[in-house]
Amino acid sequence: MPSTRAIAKVILVTVAILAVLYFIYEIRSILRLVFIAIFLAVALGPAVDFFQKRARVPRSVAILLTYLSILGAIFGLGLLVVPPIVNGVDKFAHAVPGYVQDIRNNKTLRKYDNKYHVTDKLDQEAKKLPNRLGDAAGALTSVTVGVFSTLVQLVTVLVLTFFFLKDGQRMIEWCLRQQPPGRAERARAVLDDVYGAVAGYVVGNLLISVIAGTSTYVVLSILSVPFAVPLAVLMAFLDLIPLVGATIGGVIIGIVAAISDFPTAVIVWAIFFIVYQQVENNLLQPVIYRHTVAVHPLLVLVAVLIGGSRLGVLGALLAIPVVAGLQILVKDIWRNRRAAIAVTGPDAERPPPEIAPEPG
Repeated sequence: MPSTRAIAKVILVTVAILAVLYFIYEIRSILRLVFIAIFLAVALGPAVDFFQKRARVPRSVAILLTYLSILGAIFGLGLLVVPPIVNGVDKFAHAVPGYVQDIRNNKTLRKYDNKYHVTDKLDQEAKKLPNRLGDAAGALTSVTVGVFSTLVQLVTVLVLTFFFLKDGQRMIEWCLRQQPPGRAERARAVLDDVYGAVAGYVVGNLLISVIAGTSTYVVLSILSVPFAVPLAVLMAFLDLIPLVGATIGGVIIGIVAAISDFPTAVIVWAIFFIVYQQVENNLLQPVIYRHTVAVHPLLVLVAVLIGGSRLGVLGALLAIPVVAGLQILVKDIWRNRRAAIAVTGPDAERPPPEIAPEPG
């Protein structure tokens, strides 16, 4: 029978574990921001190292230069994307009444229009469209109040990322110094592999997305599809999402191409998109990810589904590097276990057989 002290110890340990789990659950939103900041710090690490070495500036200045570069890229994309969309939507809103009247020029459509009075109803709604767009703009302005909390979270993540980029290496080195020498070297090797895998994934994913967006812009420009620049940026952004992002972008662009020039534009776009997906999946990704992230497609699919269900698009983006890091950790554990078995032998821990004493 266990003693009272042993039972009390088990109860206290159980209560402590439950208390820690409850505390983690209560601060899960904060932990999520910290986790995102750690990922961003690893992802932006190569860029910060580049500015620090090339510009020969302190690491804090290199981090600020990296932030400014990202902000400049976002601002530049905004200048490319927003004005064409605003002008196009405004022209479309004022051209809708003319499109409605064009329905009367088609004999078949005119027959049904005489019966159901479709154009009269569409014409009434079309004349109201510019005013409704103005109302929508007012509603969009009011939404910015709700966006404030998101901006606060963004600033928090950027500040946390700044400190992780600045002092993360020293934090890791301090933790490693608390470990025995052999274990510290092993942990340092694993962390270096994880850092290389995550950084390689981010750089590779960005490169593939740039290729997807550039090729999309070229094809749409040749086909004279409207909103070529915004659609190309949309494709580049969605291509960052593993597995399903490029497909979603291809369908959206296909709809716009069908509206612009049916069936020529949509057929050409469909052929290009299918061919490009084969090139990206079978050539670009294997070449770029060969030496960085080697994760089985099944693990990729499961990880993306889990990450997307918990964190949406951000979770899908984080899924592959997280799985890559876990895979590196598991491989290290397995490799060291096999090495230990090879050194000691499978029977090293077995006690020697008892030898019966000789009679007499």
